[in-house]
Parts: sequence; C-alpha cells; structure tokens
Amino acid sequence: MLKSIRGRLLLQIGLLLLTIVVLLEMIFAAAVSTYYFDSARQIVQSRAVTAATLSNQFMEGYTLPERARYILENLVPSESSRVEVLDLQGRTVVDSYGFSSSKRIRTADVRIAQQGGVGSYSGYSNAFKQRIMAVSSPLVSYGEVIGTLRFSVSTEPLYDEVAKLVVWAIGIGAAVLLLGFGLSLIIARQIVGPIKELTVISRKMATGDFTAKAVRQNDDEVGTLADSLNHMNEELSKSEKMKNDFISTVSHELRTPLTSIKGWGETLVVGGLDDDETTLKGLSVITNETDRLIGLVEDLLDFSKYQAGEIKMRSVPVDLNLLLQQLDLQYSWAGNKRGVTLSTYLPDEPLPMHADLNRLKQVFVNVLDNAIKFSDLNGEIRMTASCEDLQVHVSVQDDGEGIPAEDLERIGRRFYKGSSKMSGSGLGLAISKEIVRLHGGRIKIESEYGIGTTVTVTLPLAVEEFMSGSEVATHLASSDK
Repeated sequence: MLKSIRGRLLLQIGLLLLTIVVLLEMIFAAAVSTYYFDSARQIVQSRAVTAATLSNQFMEGYTLPERARYILENLVPSESSRVEVLDLQGRTVVDSYGFSSSKRIRTADVRIAQQGGVGSYSGYSNAFKQRIMAVSSPLVSYGEVIGTLRFSVSTEPLYDEVAKLVVWAIGIGAAVLLLGFGLSLIIARQIVGPIKELTVISRKMATGDFTAKAVRQNDDEVGTLADSLNHMNEELSKSEKMKNDFISTVSHELRTPLTSIKGWGETLVVGGLDDDETTLKGLSVITNETDRLIGLVEDLLDFSKYQAGEIKMRSVPVDLNLLLQQLDLQYSWAGNKRGVTLSTYLPDEPLPMHADLNRLKQVFVNVLDNAIKFSDLNGEIRMTASCEDLQVHVSVQDDGEGIPAEDLERIGRRFYKGSSKMSGSGLGLAISKEIVRLHGGRIKIESEYGIGTTVTVTLPLAVEEFMSGSEVATHLASSDK
C-alpha cells in the first residue's frame, strides 16, 4: 500500500499531523507547568517576603530565637507552607511544627538568602521523600543578616494537576490524529480516484482502444492531465488512421506494379519472344514498374531512417544553380505522361552552399514530380530561384487543382496523403522537409484550391570560397551515376 500514491499520501499527512500534535502537546505541557509552578512560587515568595519584612522592621534588636517564636506564633491559621527559621549555618532553629534540627540545609535558596537576597528552589526533599518548592528571605538586624526565613511547600499536587491536564491534552491530540487520518483518507480518495480512472483509460489506449475518453472532474492539475490524455488519444487515433491509410496505400502502390510485372511476364512466357514489338513493350512496362517499386522501397527506407533520426548529410561545397540547371535539362528532355512543360528562371551567378547534393536532388525531384502529378494535362509548371539575405529561395509553381484549406496545414506530416485521388504514399514531402531542415532550411507550401500550388524551398548560402565550376560539374555528373 505504501508504494501507491494513496499510501504515500496517507503516510506523509499522518507524519505531518503527528509532528504537529506532538509539538503542540510539548508546548502545552511546558506552558501549563510553567504557569502552575510560577504561580505557586509567587504566592510562597509573597508570604515569605512579607513575613521577613515585618520581622525586620518591627523586631530589630531581637535575637534569632525570639524572632522565630514570634513569626511562628503569628502565622495565619490557613498557612499550608512549612515555615522554618534557619541560623547562618543553615541549621533549623525552629519550624512551624515546633521542631529544630542540627542538620544543615545548603540549597540554593538558603545560600542566596544568607547573602541578603530572596532565593527560590525546586527539587526533591530526602527528609520528606517528595518534591518541594522553597523560598528563602533574609532576617536582618541593624543591617546584618542573622538568619533565614524559609517557606516550603510540596509540589506533588501541582505535578498531579499538570499530569491530569497533559493526559487530557494527549487524549484530545489522539482524537485530532484520528480525525485527521479520516479526513486524509477522504482527501486521498478524492485525489487518487481520478488518477486511477486516468490509469485505466491510458491502459485501454495502450491496447489500441482509442474510443476511451478521460472525464475532467476538477479544474486542477488532474483535470489538465485528463485534457492532455484526451488530446494524446486524439493524436494517436489520427496517427493510427493515417498509418492504416498509409499501409493500404503502400499495399496498393506495391500491388499495381507487381500485377503489371506479373501480367506482362506471363504474357511474354506464354506468347514467347517471337513478336519483337510485344516483347519490347512488355519489357518497357516491366522496367518502368520496377523503377516505381525501387522508388517506393527507397521512400520506405528513407522514412525508416527519418523515424529513427538517422538521416545523415554528407555536406560538400556545391553550386545549387548547376543542380537546378541539370534538373531543368532532365525534365525538359525526358517529358512526362501528362505533357506538362517546365519553365525555369534561374540567376546567372552561382549559388554556393554546403550540402548533400544527392539529398537536395531528392527534394527537388519530389517537389517537381508532385507539381507535374497535380497539374492539368499539357499544363505548365515554373521553377524560379532568387537570392536574398544570404538565402536562396527556390519556388516551384503549378496551375493545378490546388490543396483544400483543411488539408494544407497537415500536408507534409508523416502518413498524411490529403484528399486528392492522385496522392501518393504520404512520405515524400515529409522526408523532403526533414532533409531541408537538416540543411538549415525550410519548406513553405502556399495553395489556393482550384487555382494552384507554390512550394518554396529556402536554403542558406555559403560565404566561403568554393571549388571551381569544373569541380562542381564533375561532382554533379558523378552523382547521377
């Protein structure tokens, strides 16, 4: 039980209450004891000082035995203290019971009185086998101390009264502890109850039940936790749906080329290789579909690295302008099934930067392929590069179907494909964003549904000296192999 939040809460509150009650009990016991004993001491001291003062004023010149007899004869009938008259050696000349003693009393109160002061003493009396309180006052004749007047009382009744009050206080403290423990149980249940419910909900989520919802019971930290759990549930549900859609899309993307390859393979096997035209057409389809499969597998491999944070850049000095010119040449001569024309507007000066050339090419190929895919038949896309504040902005603009507003914010997230029927696996743009981020840049997507889309890739330029143009061209040529 102590390992649970409820157990720890009860233990901590219990220890806190116990500490507070014990401290209050100690303070109360000390206060009561001090009050009772100080009051008793003041009363005894008042009587002793009054009796000694009267004797000193009116019996000056009398001997110590005469004074002792007079003092004891004039005690009030209700006097409960034991009254003693002591000589300078501390021996009892006579006491209120009519006895004398040669045994010396050397307690602190007597020593102070013999020096002319008023002393008090609390301790144990061996003669009476009990605890006592004593007050001594000097007896003076012509300015000299001739003896001591000592009043003493038993403090056992005081200790008994103090003990009774302390027992009552302990009882009240125990009741407070029990009440506090009961309230702690209620508080712990109110705190732990919602947490247990959230634990149950989180376990359901862990098993894939995203229909479970946490109920916000109070406007506190636990309520905030419930809201966070529900938000996480919604995000996990979205991710689960996108993942399922992704698996479905990838399965379809894999099945389509495999079906074509298998169909044409069987056609070639059954029909033989006599018809050159059919053979070439079949081999062409098989080659194209194989390229599609390779591209999809490469996307999956890149995505796996992206998920694990293992996409690494091999940065070298490059001229981005040469890469863009190469892409312009590639897309202008290669053509495409949709008949889309690429118009390129590039600056005359180099665009030097440190970058992984193959990875940047992967980004721009993905952006250009998407622009072609979503453009109208026989349409046009425009690629423009410009420099500003040591940054290069490469924009690819199409006049295609555009992106709906509800899809625009989520385009580029992993697994997200959008609502278009021509959407791919939902990986290319997510991987491209990560590659650009690792280069210190960013991708911005602007679109208006039914009008077109503009994708802008912003990358930092380098200020150092770079390799010569021929070295860059050689590196570009080798990267295509």
